[in-house]
Amino acid sequence: MDTYSMTQVETLTGINAHTLRIWERRYDFMKAHRTDTNIRFYSGEQLKTLLNVAILSRNGYRISKIDAMSADEINNLVTEIALDSTSTAYDEINLLMICMLAYDEEAFNKIFHRNILRKGILTTVTELIYPFLNQVGVLWGTNKISPPQEHFVSNLIRQKIISATESLPLPLKSAPTIVLFLLEGEDHELGLLLSSYMAKDAGWNVIYLGQRMPSENIKEVVVKTNATVLLTMLTTPRSDNFIETLQFISTETNATILYSGNPSFTESIATKTNFQYLPSPDAFLHFLKHFTS
Repeated sequence: MDTYSMTQVETLTGINAHTLRIWERRYDFMKAHRTDTNIRFYSGEQLKTLLNVAILSRNGYRISKIDAMSADEINNLVTEIALDSTSTAYDEINLLMICMLAYDEEAFNKIFHRNILRKGILTTVTELIYPFLNQVGVLWGTNKISPPQEHFVSNLIRQKIISATESLPLPLKSAPTIVLFLLEGEDHELGLLLSSYMAKDAGWNVIYLGQRMPSENIKEVVVKTNATVLLTMLTTPRSDNFIETLQFISTETNATILYSGNPSFTESIATKTNFQYLPSPDAFLHFLKHFTS
């Protein structure tokens, strides 16, 4: 049985721990399990229930009324909200989480493609997929969900992003070049794939190196492609000299190095020359659109 701590449930549903405890005392729909040491935890089915409850609560249903509903009534109402063209981003993210927990590819695809029809692929990526992945921890490797769930949702989105990227037109020969890579020991590739789509969509020439790239080999790529920008993502603590290596590459080639990731792993880079931190997809898009070599 998949189990989730209160902290994980709080993060995944957006329902704070204080509210969860109040609901547990007052209503019948949710009673947390407890360990031998009396620590609360929740099953996967309970997490799905709370995601549904969060959706209904945001859409005006009182908790006391939800408590009186059957599981079928709750599911039917959530389905109606899912089909409503005015459903919010919060609701869509929760719906994607429910699909992930149930390994429901068909429903996941419906939500994804509905958003593309409404908003286009770029807005869907930046306003739905990226926040969803960030919330469930896939981007930064924070283990908020189980490995099978992570692999399931990662591969679904990976296929869609690669397909969307391949459909974009080739850049102009005069377009600036960006090299995207993950260093050795970094395995969470989805953020890099999303960035690859955004860069190509913005008209850049993209050199995609993918995962586990030795830092000592990057300079050769930068020189051969005349790249002016490099982008990497840092999700795990590192003890190697990658910062010094990248700074040497930047100094030798005059390339700007963009980086994102878990802030606790990147604080030491902030004072380095030619390094620029990207806190969000919007920051990356702003850089792409306003870059001058």
